[in-house]
Amino acid sequence: MEFLLNTIFWTLALYGLFEIIKTIIYISTYTKMQPDGIYIIIAVKNQEEKIEGFLRSTLFKILYGKEEYLKNIIVADLKSTDKTKEIAKKLSNDYECLKVLNWRECKDIMDNINDIKE
Repeated sequence: MEFLLNTIFWTLALYGLFEIIKTIIYISTYTKMQPDGIYIIIAVKNQEEKIEGFLRSTLFKILYGKEEYLKNIIVADLKSTDKTKEIAKKLSNDYECLKVLNWRECKDIMDNINDIKE
């Protein structure tokens, strides 16, 4: 019986450790979030004709304007069936402050934002 309890305890402990490591890697890989500043999350679906102009104007405000409190733009794609996500990804290759995620990844980040300590 003691062996079974120890096995369960260590399994749960390793699972918890794995979840903590996974969350840290996920947040640092996808967002590089800092505790200060404002992040813009843009949910898009099938906006291939408008997304590039909108993102470029927003990026211009961040990079060359007086909005230094803005840190990142996160584009959350809502399963677009056109080239919206590809256009945003192409721009994200040129601009470090632009991240393109699917909605699930964005939701996971937002759920874990309370874990980020200042």
